[in-house]
Amino acid sequence: MGRVVVIGERARVAGFTLAGADVRPADDDAAVCAAWPLDEAAVAVVVLTPAAARVLGQQIAAALAPARPLVVVLP
Repeated sequence: MGRVVVIGERARVAGFTLAGADVRPADDDAAVCAAWPLDEAAVAVVVLTPAAARVLGQQIAAALAPARPLVVVLP
């Protein structure tokens, strides 16, 4: 079973730690890019805040290929 990675502003993602997610706080564009999962084969789901999704636009599109993680953007 793959991991769940959560990327975004610290205040919005901190609670996902309680659910066992791999939380990667990222409060600026560079941190968001650095937080993107490098080992995508081990990641099943990536949850993004809307701000993180805007920064990762192209990477999200590439992630929609069949062997990539499911990407979810929080409302």
